[in-house]
Amino acid sequence: MNPFILKMERRDSLSAEERAVLEEAVARVRVLGPHEDVVREGDRPTDSTLVLDGVTCRYNLLGDGKRQITAIHVTGDFVDLHSFPLKVMDHGVATLTTCRLGVVPHARLKAITEQFPHLTRVLWLSTLMDGSMHRQWIVSMGRMPALGQLAHLLCELYLRLEAVNEASELRFKLPLTQTDLADTLGLTPVHVNRIVQELRQSGVVVWRTPDVQILDWDRLVRLAEFDPRYLHLHHEPR
Repeated sequence: MNPFILKMERRDSLSAEERAVLEEAVARVRVLGPHEDVVREGDRPTDSTLVLDGVTCRYNLLGDGKRQITAIHVTGDFVDLHSFPLKVMDHGVATLTTCRLGVVPHARLKAITEQFPHLTRVLWLSTLMDGSMHRQWIVSMGRMPALGQLAHLLCELYLRLEAVNEASELRFKLPLTQTDLADTLGLTPVHVNRIVQELRQSGVVVWRTPDVQILDWDRLVRLAEFDPRYLHLHHEPR
């Protein structure tokens, strides 16, 4: 099954016809290795990309070459659905791992939005969820200590992966380097290494990249001040 369907059926019901339309929306599949660009800042893409398997990120580069990761996308996520109405990319998207990517032409998205009002709302919901996560990331990076930021990211990624059957029993894979994590959290790799060790030594997680096991979910949630409402995991008609 198209993992976007799995992700969105966690939040709304889709008819057999709607599921078929989403399955057929993928025109082809690309396979990219780690740290390859999917789309670059300034591009005018004519299709949007869906992560079928793997991890990607949205990022911006500063003048000195430093990278800030502004979003992490996992299986089931569109990385640039917004490029359909916005047309010009104001950031880049790159793979963090080997990825299978579904290519959805904007022409097909246009047809879907013109013919299927409910699917239009489902696609809209997907972009709204991206915005909700961006707001939470701003709060975390702006006001939380480094340990809380990393704890929050772990809580978020576990629940997002669980929603597409890629995490269970407090175990999941996080195949990101410490440089990737540093660029996500706005820290140095040395600082990231220190807080990873702190989580390990305090018995909150067992972390042997890429495998993460959360030993004390309640404590991780407290460290993160984590409230999952912003992930909108509840099922409700749209």
